[in-house]
Amino acid sequence: MSAFGFLAKAEPLAVGSKAPVVTAINQDSEPVDFAEVYAKGTTLVYFYPKAGTSGCTAQACSLRDSFADLSKEGLEILGVSEDKPEYQKEFKQQNNLPFSLIADIDGKVAAAFGVPTAMGMAKRQSFIIKDGKIVWTSLQAKTAEHAQEVKAALESIRRINL
Repeated sequence: MSAFGFLAKAEPLAVGSKAPVVTAINQDSEPVDFAEVYAKGTTLVYFYPKAGTSGCTAQACSLRDSFADLSKEGLEILGVSEDKPEYQKEFKQQNNLPFSLIADIDGKVAAAFGVPTAMGMAKRQSFIIKDGKIVWTSLQAKTAEHAQEVKAALESIRRINL
């Protein structure tokens, strides 16, 4: 952390790392055990700075608009920011998001993934987890093109596993 306490530096987890097993609350203040989500199938955990901002809305809506295709791939999606549950719930409802939003109010999820934060906002980064390991990362995740980025990653992962 800087001398002013504004920046929490971190080293993002690399491909091949064991996926963090954490529990945090979702937009409804219900606990979400990440291990249980990972057990359902390949999982995208994406971090975004702040619910309701233009870039974060574009990113979430990109995933929403491709949700049917991504779900056919068996992909589970968790969006994570340090917003309070009520803000996450409003963001989810306003944008008709079909996936859970994690209220990482204490920053423990970001810390577990090694995602840097500044002034209570996580850097925009994404991780795909398969079989309990990180198989893809985007340390400069896109906004409006995020779903295409994820689809390309899933295709690459599928080719490697053939």
